[in-house]
Amino acid sequence: MMTSRMVLGASFIALAAAFVPAAAKVTASSEPATAYTPSVEHGAYMVKTKGCHDCHTPWVMGPKGPAPDMTRALTGHPADLKMPAPPELPPGPWVWVAAGTNTAFAGPWGVSFTANLTPDKETGLGDWTEEMFIKTMRTGLHQGKGRPVLPPMPWSVYGQLTDNDLKDLFAYLQSLEPVHNRVPAPIDPSEARQ
Repeated sequence: MMTSRMVLGASFIALAAAFVPAAAKVTASSEPATAYTPSVEHGAYMVKTKGCHDCHTPWVMGPKGPAPDMTRALTGHPADLKMPAPPELPPGPWVWVAAGTNTAFAGPWGVSFTANLTPDKETGLGDWTEEMFIKTMRTGLHQGKGRPVLPPMPWSVYGQLTDNDLKDLFAYLQSLEPVHNRVPAPIDPSEARQ
């Protein structure tokens, strides 16, 4: 004897089964998705609102205190600024320090320097592909396959952006004037105090 629950369940299964072949046909015969055209304007908006200038643009002391030096926007740590060994911090809650330019950082990971995000082919992102950029933001690995991207770069936050957001961000960075500025390589913890 069929209960009302059994009849309702069987009806639901029959209804769902009727739609599965139709859905499969629509998917199989669908036209390919149109290619996404990145928006440089949206990328510029993202750079301004996501804090990229906070670290990738060197800071200088201005009349109102420290501020990004927009004449060197997104060029990373200045190549001509040689950093001394970072100060030794006593045991306690302080675990890292930053340079006044806000482009060099020292902590348990060693010393990291912010990257040149301009499309300079030798010293910036000029040889990067969109795929490399997205993989870097998703994996936290330089060029999506190399060394770890070091603190304080919040790659895991940017990795939550959509592919289209990251494509827009990359398109904007590639639209900038290339600036030749060779940022130093990261320094391992064992070498940082020498």
